Formats: sequence, C-alpha cells, structure tokens
Amino acid sequence: MEKYDASQIQILEGLKAVRKVPGMYIGSTDERGLHHLVYEVVDNSIDESVAGFCKNIYITLQKDGWICIEDDGRGIPVDMHPEYNRPALEIVLTELHSGAKFDKKVYKITGGLHGVGVHVVNALSERLAALVKRGNKIFYETFSRGVPDGGLVEIAADDIKKQNDPAVSGVDVKLSAESGLIIRFKADPEIFSETQFSYRTILARMRELAFLNPQVTINLKDEISNNADTLHYDGGITEFVKYLGEGYNSVHREPLHCSEETEDAQVEFALQYTTSTSEILQSYVNNINTVDGGTHVAGFRAGLSRAISDYAKNKDMIKGIDSIAGEDAREGLVAVLHVKIREPQFEGQTKAKLGNAPVRGIVQSITEKYMKDYFSTYPNVADQIVRRVIQAAMAREASRKAKDLVRRKSALDSGGLPGKLADCSTSDPEKAEVFIVEGNSAGGTAKQARNREFQAILPLRGKILNVEKANDLKTLGNQEIRNLITILGTNIKENLDISKLRYHKIIIMTDADVDGAHIRTLLLTFFYRYAREIISGGNVYFAQPPLFRIQKGDKVEYVYTEAEKDQILSRLGGNAVVQRFKGLGEMNPAQLWETTMNPETRKLAQVTIEDAAEADRLFSILMGEKVEPRRRFIEENAAAVTNIDL
Repeated sequence: MEKYDASQIQILEGLKAVRKVPGMYIGSTDERGLHHLVYEVVDNSIDESVAGFCKNIYITLQKDGWICIEDDGRGIPVDMHPEYNRPALEIVLTELHSGAKFDKKVYKITGGLHGVGVHVVNALSERLAALVKRGNKIFYETFSRGVPDGGLVEIAADDIKKQNDPAVSGVDVKLSAESGLIIRFKADPEIFSETQFSYRTILARMRELAFLNPQVTINLKDEISNNADTLHYDGGITEFVKYLGEGYNSVHREPLHCSEETEDAQVEFALQYTTSTSEILQSYVNNINTVDGGTHVAGFRAGLSRAISDYAKNKDMIKGIDSIAGEDAREGLVAVLHVKIREPQFEGQTKAKLGNAPVRGIVQSITEKYMKDYFSTYPNVADQIVRRVIQAAMAREASRKAKDLVRRKSALDSGGLPGKLADCSTSDPEKAEVFIVEGNSAGGTAKQARNREFQAILPLRGKILNVEKANDLKTLGNQEIRNLITILGTNIKENLDISKLRYHKIIIMTDADVDGAHIRTLLLTFFYRYAREIISGGNVYFAQPPLFRIQKGDKVEYVYTEAEKDQILSRLGGNAVVQRFKGLGEMNPAQLWETTMNPETRKLAQVTIEDAAEADRLFSILMGEKVEPRRRFIEENAAAVTNIDL
C-alpha cells in the first residue's frame, strides 16, 4: 500500500463486524463455535428461568441443519421502541450490545455483559426466524445473514404452518403457554466448516444446565436420529455430584450440600469424598462453566482446607505427618460450586476464570462456616472425611521423593532423557513432535520412517498403568509413565509449566484395534489427570493409520474404514488386491511415513475437552473402581460407538 490515511479506516456497521471476524465473538468457526450459537440462545432462556419466568425449554434438531429452541418465558418485547421507532424484537436481533441486561432491572443475575448474544447468532445464520407468543397470537420476524427480510408480522398462533417462508413454517410449537419465545435458525455455511449440530454435544451442556437449575425442565430431541431426552433434576447440584462420582466408591453415604445468600452473592456447593486419587471440581458463575477456576474456587478450597485442618488438630488426628496441605483436602473430592453474582468480571474472552476479588472472601467464609457446623453436628462423617484426607497427606509425603525424580530437564539438555526415546534434532518446541508408539516393533518401524529433524519416537512397553486407580506414589514408580513425564518437560499437576513443553505436537500412534484403543484411553487418562493443560492447549493428537491398502495395477489407495473400502472396491471393479493392516508393525517404513507420519498426507485427530464435567465423569466410569457403572455404560452405548472413526 502506497499510502495510509483516513480513507483506509473502515467502520463496519450493524452485524457486518461479526461476519467479518466471527472468531472474535464465538471463539472459532468449527464445531465448537457452531454449538456456541445454540448455547447463546439457551442461555437467554436460562436467564428467564433464573428470573422466575421460564419453566420449560424445548430444543429440536431438525433436518438440513435447522435447530429450533423454544421456551415459555416472557418473550422478547415486540412493541415499538420509543427512541428508535423500530420493534424491540428487531433491535435485539440486529444491534450489538442491545438488550435488557445492562441496568439489572429486568435481570438481576445473568452470564455477564460480553457483547455475544442472539444478535450474533442472527449474524452468523444463513436464515433465522424469531417468534414471540402472546396468547393466541404470534409475532415473528425473519432474517437472512442478519439482515431483516421484511419487518414484524402478526398472525394467529394456529397459522404458523400456513406461512410461505419455510423458516417460519418449519417451526413446531411445543408449548401451550400464554407467552414464550422461539428461535429457529440455520448456521451459515459461508462461516462454518460444519453446519450439522451434534445431539451428544448439546446433550452434555443441557444436562449440566439442568443440574444447575432444578427449577427448569429441558427437553431435547433429534428428529433425524429420533433420540430424545428430558432433563430435570429436583436434587440440583447434589444429584450432579452423584452423577460425576458414579465410577468411584464414596467415603460417606450422601453428598454435603450448602446454599447461602449474602447481599453480594449466592453461594451453593455440594461435595462428596471418594476413594479416588483425583479431584473433580466443577465450578460455575451464573451458569457459566469456569473451567480455569478463579476467585470463587480459591475461596472454596481455602475454606474447605481450613475447616478440615482445624477439625483434625482439635481432635488430635494429625499423627505421623507434618501437616495437612490443600492438595490433601482435595484428593478424592467430587464437588460442584455455583456462585451467582450481579457483575461477574471474567478474565479473557472465553470467560473461563472469575476475577472478582471480593468473591474469594465471601465463598471462603461461607464454606468454612458450613463445614465446621456440619462437622460438629455429624462427627462420624467428619471423622471419615478427615481420615481420608490424612491418608492422602501420608501418600503425598511418601511420594515427594518420587516426584523429585521426574522433575523436567532443560528443553535443550537431553542428557536426562530416557534411552528408549529417539529424539529429534530441532530445539524449537513449536516445530518438534513426538510419536508415542505402541510396542518396540512399531517403534522400530517408526524410527526408520520418521523425519529426524523434527520427529521424535517414544516406544511404549505394553500398556501403561491406569492412573485412575493409582496414587501418585504408584504412578510415579511406573517406569513408562516416568519416561513420559521426563520427555514432556513440563512437570505435572500443580507444578505443570506448559511453557516448558518440549514438543508442541504429542501424537499417540497405536494399532487400530481394541488393544490400541485401550492404550489410547490409558494415555488420555494420564494426560487428563496429570497434565490436563497439555490437552486443553491443543497439543495432544491421535494418529490415524489406515486399515487397508488397496492396489489395482499401478494404482494404490489407503483406506481408513470398512465402508470406504467397500466403496473403492465397487469403483475399481474386480482383481483389486486388498491388504488388511493388523498393526503398525505390518507396514514398512515407507508406507508408515506416507500414510501416518508425513505432515503433507497424514490425518491427525486433535484431542479437545468440550465438556470438562462430562469428561470427568467418563474417566471415572471407564477407568475407575466400580464395574457396574462401566458395564452399564458399555451396554447403553455399544451401538453408538461401534463405527466411531477416531
């Protein structure tokens, strides 16, 4: 550009800015961002429920990428705005930072003012219809990529199916309430790489909201697969704790539950101690999952530790250990913390961490007082909990030396790296990748196939320890896990430093069979429990080796599924030679490089944590102590996972 002056400055009016940089508003334009649209609409319904006006929400996944969300709240106003001379419904759907949540007169508790709402959903939808019910009448307006089609329309409630616009005629009213809101939209394929909503993904988030809001019933249906779930939990977060800890043996029979309200905050938590060596703590602020914690979590942990430590000292139970640390009070804990405040201040665009400083003191005071009162009232339960915590403290002190042995070496110093590691030559972690390979045979092939400049190979000897059933002492005594921790370079748990990660791509490469899937699960359990930030940082991947090699004449194709194999054989006709790869070791180095390791041709599946609560529960069920929940899960999901393509 030859000149840079005032003529180069642009003002993107209305919703144009949202369509120009959608990632700024919803995080991404992949499946995660797609489902964020649904959550934004449902969050408005939840706000209506918290305010006392909505009892039912219906979510229907329809054909051709449509989704319809209905509630029996008050609905968005449809009268003309006195200042802007436009229907309030149209303003809310088209103007950024518009709505009734700014002065706290209509909604006292909301998810925070962050500029993302139904108007952003409208901007990123190919089509959207907003319908407001008022008795026997329906007021609706439709939009195309955020632009109003023709203004507000008033019809009789029974005449929806008679409308010419398919965005409206496709609405199926579920509720017979006097008032309500229906948002039906179709994500814009110009924006999103995927526009078909996932029932399982939405179900996980809706279940979470139903636990947090026992006053509401959420009905979810998929018209394509005919799946349907009604979510309502009278027990609220107490039932949530039982759900999360389903795979563990509990130390005491029932979860503890506290609900207190001050002038500045509503604090609710439920907790239960188990024999697990991990902590599950799900924290929320105004129904928003604060996956990175924040001041409310710090206050809860401090209050819990103080109450337990004081009780142990008063009962003279601290024997054989120096003291009770915070991590001891959290081992085996399954807890849900939900705080509601008027002006939440979140750190970062993703709202993953609460920053309100006064909240820490409020939550700590309430937690400490409740726990001390409970302990004095139920000393038998208190003794069970404190004995569990002291057991954790003894294990912690015994494992201190083991932890010291695996503290990371310098990223540039491979002198302390395990001998089985075939390291790469680059010292740039952003370029470096390590393949964790099943067995010495496949490891040997991978070492021959790799690009030595940026690809490292770590062969595993058999299956690593299931860390879900082991404490730190046993885990860190396992040689394979110690090798893994050493090559990562980050240390683990509370000492983890993601900036010291030696390889920015950690690629799990196992056989495409049951044993390979089990090894992947064991490795994911280790990463999730000991180095979760490496997963959330997007550094863990699955390699996707092919199942078949098909050759006809000089033409060779590699195939990843049975269905794909059948399609190719049908296209090629007869005389094709099919080779089934039973394991990575059956490939020669050239084949392994071409299909699975070459960045130009390979397929990688990135491991993400879409729903931390559901991930915690699944790890506890699949890798935990109890057999019956695992058997039940397999029986219920066997058909659904038979053809999963990792």
